[in-house]
Amino acid sequence: MKITTVGIDLAKNVFQVHGVNEHGKAALKKQIKRDQMAVFFASLPPCLIGMEACGGAHHWARKLQGFGHTVKLMAPQFVKPYVKTNKNDAADAEAICEAVARPNMRFVPVKNIEQQAVLSLHRVRQGFVGARTALTNQIRGLLAEFGLVVPQGISHVCSKVPELIEDASNELPGTFRLLIQRLLNHLKELDRQVSELEAQIKTSHRNSEASRKLEKIPGIGPITASALVATIGDAKSFDNARQLAAWVGLVPAQSSSGGKATLLGISKRGDTYLRTLLVHGARAVLWSFRSKADQNGNAWLQKLLERRNANIAAIALANKNACWRRPKFDPPVRVVPVQI
Repeated sequence: MKITTVGIDLAKNVFQVHGVNEHGKAALKKQIKRDQMAVFFASLPPCLIGMEACGGAHHWARKLQGFGHTVKLMAPQFVKPYVKTNKNDAADAEAICEAVARPNMRFVPVKNIEQQAVLSLHRVRQGFVGARTALTNQIRGLLAEFGLVVPQGISHVCSKVPELIEDASNELPGTFRLLIQRLLNHLKELDRQVSELEAQIKTSHRNSEASRKLEKIPGIGPITASALVATIGDAKSFDNARQLAAWVGLVPAQSSSGGKATLLGISKRGDTYLRTLLVHGARAVLWSFRSKADQNGNAWLQKLLERRNANIAAIALANKNACWRRPKFDPPVRVVPVQI
């Protein structure tokens, strides 16, 4: 009996597989260990395979596609309604097998190795930026316990804190001065790491034609353009630009019933990192526009600021940038190490 559709519940070591035949009847229920996955699916006739878009999903999708299978990834929240009983691996695999065969299911494009490499740069940089901010706040908090208040911002910490620990009149203990100096050295190292990763991201951006085209949009710089190309890959995965803005989470959420449409705040769905970059880019454009440094005859933005506050205008501009008409994206180039 030929298996036509397979659902795989991914895990670290043990994978649950559920397969059905052309009549929708269960024909395969099996647990497979990680080292047996490739051998099992290499011997299986080509079929439709569904998986949740989670850790390791893109790796297995590329590997199974190499065996001739058609692999589709789905967001976990779209699979959950198909679970018929209590949660376990077998029920999850059955639900995935059921969901992947739905004609109206939304799928996640499979990322290639180059896309994942560029996105890894963004994720690590984001982690270093968060650690740098946390360390800056820790230094300010420790000094505040001794009555020394430093203004917010990394620049103020780097410029004022060395003077404070060298000042003998503030009566700081010697061990505490050494501790703050240790934290300052760690802060400088984090800042160096962030700068190096930004240089590598900009290098991949300059080598990508699609990324350079996106940079021409006001409010989208090298970091945002590189993240967009690496995350989306091919914009034709969306039927229209509005779907892309909704996927990023820049459109209003709805709570409509009985023919009455009720729009709420932005949905905040999708990729938080992309949405943050787009909103910050829009805020930069608004700051430039309101400072009269870059008017450019933007009547739409002028009218928007006249009737809405700056926060709403920033979201509207970020939405507009996400809906910008763009060509088909080429896969991002391989990351080139940069010597700093």
